[in-house]
Amino acid sequence: MNSIFDQIDFGPINEFLEDEDITDISYSNGGQVWLKSLTKGVFKVERPEINNTLMEKVAFQCANTMGKTFNMAHPFLDSESAELRMNFVHESIATNGIACVIRKTPAKIRLNKEKLLSEEYMTEKLHNFLEQCVLGHCNIIVSGETGSGKTELVKYLASKTKENEKIISIEDTLELHLDRIYPNRDIVAMKTNNIASYSDVLVTCMRQNPIWILLSEVRSAEAVLAVRNSISSGHHILSTIHADKASSIPMRMYSLLESSQDTDQFLSSIHRYVQIGIYVKGYFSKKLNRFQREIIEVCEFYVDDDNKPKSNILYKKTLDGQVTMNNPTRQLLDYLSIGNIYLPEDTFNLHGENPEADNPSSFAKTAEVNDMLNSGENVEQPEAEVQTVEQSSITEEAPTVEIENSAPNIEVNSFVQTPDNVMANLNSQDMNSQVEQGELTTEAPVQPQSNDFIIPIEDLTAAPENNANNEFQVLQPDLTNNTENSEIVTLEPNIGDTQNKVNDITPVSRIEPINSGTEVL
Repeated sequence: MNSIFDQIDFGPINEFLEDEDITDISYSNGGQVWLKSLTKGVFKVERPEINNTLMEKVAFQCANTMGKTFNMAHPFLDSESAELRMNFVHESIATNGIACVIRKTPAKIRLNKEKLLSEEYMTEKLHNFLEQCVLGHCNIIVSGETGSGKTELVKYLASKTKENEKIISIEDTLELHLDRIYPNRDIVAMKTNNIASYSDVLVTCMRQNPIWILLSEVRSAEAVLAVRNSISSGHHILSTIHADKASSIPMRMYSLLESSQDTDQFLSSIHRYVQIGIYVKGYFSKKLNRFQREIIEVCEFYVDDDNKPKSNILYKKTLDGQVTMNNPTRQLLDYLSIGNIYLPEDTFNLHGENPEADNPSSFAKTAEVNDMLNSGENVEQPEAEVQTVEQSSITEEAPTVEIENSAPNIEVNSFVQTPDNVMANLNSQDMNSQVEQGELTTEAPVQPQSNDFIIPIEDLTAAPENNANNEFQVLQPDLTNNTENSEIVTLEPNIGDTQNKVNDITPVSRIEPINSGTEVL
């Protein structure tokens, strides 16, 4: 089972070590044995053969195996192997007898989608959403109490990373064992100790060019700085922390800092770089009559346009079973789109705008499309129906331009000019003109490519050379912007036979004000 501890005689404790349902074994108070299992939670068992004498024998064997000392001078003993982590407290400190805790850390992932859904660990919508967040390289921190299953959830989320993405795990006690779970992947397992601190290991980790950095737990100021330095350098993290809810993760990280750093500045940096926070709770469910672990809260972190830290509760479940959900913000959707993960605005179909969200295969389809985009394959799109609309039937009123000068006001409804001679293709039967006293209104097809105003050259007469307020420069439609052939003309307030002139329009011209005092709105 454990090569380093194979020579240790655990005696009657082997019964619990071989039971895969049991995760923790606790011994204290002169013979009290308490177990924690995946199904029953914490419960007591009566084993008289497990006593202080047996536990002292096991402790001395572990000390010899690890090359350590366990006595009054060294009253604490930590020992670990590939699948066991043990902690002993000498009776000189634990006055009611030796105390021991054994935690099993097997190199396997206990969770899978079917188990998560059947045991009501999370809903299918939430499961699919979190999977897309991992594929989109979101930084995720899982919070919860001791024994709530934080590490198991991190291991499950890590299993959703792409196979070609390098992972480096940094732990002070070995629990993840991803290198053993996936022996064919590019995974490096690093362990901190008295020689190599979090900071030292992190510097080396950066030089290994990882895509993902997995920190087993954020429990010190050094670990907090390691998390912030990792995510601010462009790497992606999965980690755990002790917090009472997902929305309090940034403040919990701040409380672990030993320096007096500005609160708003620190929270803004965490909200900027950590996208998702998850709170997991373990408790005995009377409804299910068993120990229940489930996700209670999922929170999105972001900063607004004013660089203020904000949070959005995506999922929240009360103990009475009431669930509240909110769609992710535009900030998170934009972040995911950078990783080629495209989710609709109504991600959870809260407004009925995304009916496929209720379909169990909807996120699977999204993942399939994302994989095709990443691989460069063509994604077939349904053919859209094309409707042919005659150009003459497309009309739109343009804004009215008022020109203030000494002459009566002239309001010209303008339309947009393109490099092609749009006016030359118009038929007189397709144009409607209306002339009133001092006002000319013309409707014509609109081409949304320019904002130049069109007026027939025939309606403009040559202007005197004194360049009065009612003078404009008329430019011929030369695409080279050559204005050498410009003409100086004057707008006459009394337009003559406009109906005949409008029907004879062929050129397209642009007028520009010469006098800087004349304003064209």
